[in-house]
This record gives sequence, C-alpha cells and structure tokens, in this order.
Amino acid sequence: MCGRFRQSRSRQILEEMFQVHFDSDYEIVPRYNIAPTQPVLVIRQEPDKPIRRASSMRWGLVPSWSKNLSSSARRINARSETVTTTPAFREPFKSQRCLIPADGFYEWKLNRKSKQPYCFQIGHGDVFAFAGLWDRWRSPSKEIIESCTILTTKPNSLVADIHDRMPVILGPENYDLWLDPKFHNEESLFSMLTPYDATLMECRRVSNRVNDPKNDDPACSERVAEKEIEQESLF
Repeated sequence: MCGRFRQSRSRQILEEMFQVHFDSDYEIVPRYNIAPTQPVLVIRQEPDKPIRRASSMRWGLVPSWSKNLSSSARRINARSETVTTTPAFREPFKSQRCLIPADGFYEWKLNRKSKQPYCFQIGHGDVFAFAGLWDRWRSPSKEIIESCTILTTKPNSLVADIHDRMPVILGPENYDLWLDPKFHNEESLFSMLTPYDATLMECRRVSNRVNDPKNDDPACSERVAEKEIEQESLF
C-alpha cells in the first residue's frame, strides 16, 4: 500500500518533468509527510485536448455516488488487480486517470513490538509519478470535492522485505496514454500496473518522526542509524 509520501520539489521542476500547466496563482509548498485526507497535487489531461493541468485534490477517493465523506480514508489506495470490479474505482479507471507526483514514499515494518518506518525513492530522490484515479463528488450542501487514490500492485524485491504491496510508479513513456481520457484499452492499461524496477530504487530507515502527520519537514525522510532508532524506542 502507500499511506504516506513526499513531494518536495519546486514548481519549476514539476513543470519541466510533467509538461504540466499550473494556474498563475498555484502555490507549491514542499511536503515531506503527506497523509490521507490531506490535499495533494494531481495532474490530469483536459477532456478534449492533450493539455495537462495541475489540481489540488483530497487524498482518499470519494465516489460520485457516495452519500458522505466518511469512507474516503479507506480509499487512499486501489488494488490494481481488482480496479475494474470494485464499484468505487471501476468508472474512474475508464476515463478519470491521473498522475500524482512524488519523490519518495514510506512503508512500515513490524520490528519487535513497534513499527519501523522506511523511505523508498528512485535514484537519490528523483521525481516520479504514482498511477492515480480521481473522481468528483457533490455534497448535500452543493460543495464540489475532487479526490484521488493511488493504485497499488505486488511489491518488487526491494519493497517485499518491508511490505506486501507497493504503489504503482509509472514510467514517463506511459504518461500520455494513462492520462488520455479517451484511451480505453484495458490490456494496455493493465500492462502499466507492474512493480517498478527495484534496481533503480533505494530504501533507508527513517525516524519515527514520520509516524505523526503533524511533522512535515525534511527530517521525516532523513536516514537514521540503528543506534538512533534504538534510542527513539526508549521514549
């Protein structure tokens, strides 16, 4: 799964990497510990022309037919194996696919009686994109809320030691088709939902600081030594 991630790069880097259009007043704030139900940056394509736009969405998909927001936190991830049969994700998979930029994500490993967080990244912190889905919900008070979810798949050899699932990371060669709302070839889409090459990734132990979503600074993803971890567990 993917329950926390990092997006700490500048607007300029994201514009160049994803060829995306930002509104002039769109502000990018570096994030080091993004948690469920918080706003995240999402990239999608306009329906009638190949122009990519940046939006802010709630992390935790709220289906258009939902009665309330209460279950959105349970939909931060969508299993790629069942995405076409799960009611909440079936329609968005057809034409409401998106990219969710990141430069790291966290997973936890059970260590004795506690959970040890790890940060995974590509290279030395390169920008990448999760495969995402989005939807639009209208509340009883007519408020429009756009939300998203991150697709997951089986883990590669690096992640498997820590967790039994990992987020789908798309290669740039797949961005165009993934974002195209008029592209509906399921076989091609499913071929993109595979574990990322483990040899291109790195993993490191990080501080328990990331456990608290109130902490959102570079220290959340800094490498910590085994001795520091043991000291943290005493408090």
